[in-house]
Amino acid sequence: MRIYTRTGDAGQTSLADGTRVPKSQPRVALYGDIDELNSVLGCCLAALPGDEGKTVQTLRASLGDIQRQLFALGMVVADPRLCGDPDYGKSHPLPVRSLEVLIDSLEKGLPPLRNFILPAGSQAAAFLHLARTVCRRCERKAVALAEHEAVPAEAVMFLNRLSDFLFVAARAANAAAGLSDVTWSLDDKGE
Repeated sequence: MRIYTRTGDAGQTSLADGTRVPKSQPRVALYGDIDELNSVLGCCLAALPGDEGKTVQTLRASLGDIQRQLFALGMVVADPRLCGDPDYGKSHPLPVRSLEVLIDSLEKGLPPLRNFILPAGSQAAAFLHLARTVCRRCERKAVALAEHEAVPAEAVMFLNRLSDFLFVAARAANAAAGLSDVTWSLDDKGE
């Protein structure tokens, strides 16, 4: 089987149900952004240090699980039949509560947040912040798509919680590297 099919050369693609749509269609844009997020998570994993401290182990395992969940979410978004099935979320729940437990666990080892922080620090933290911003874009596109077409409500909750996790994960990655968060305030002129 060749990797190229030439079926998309005119700007069309097939959804999972076989429907041909423009590649600019909002559903296609959403699952494309979910794919981008998954790729950025691969960069996050590659940027994690080789030491296997507890935090790094937790982040590595969690990010690997999240990649698999995002791949499944992309498949759901690509299939309007699944998005419109009210029972789909019951039989294939996204781990929103698990992300909350993970966030709470990681936050226990971090200093209280008293300022805004800049997306900086270690390479892993910077990539995790990038993943957070891509995740927020996915969430916005899911909300926009849901205004006109079926999108599982749980998907929006998952993406919202995932961006929270990625923020805390970036802070945890900096802490594991022995780095403080790079803070910002209104008085910070960048001088």
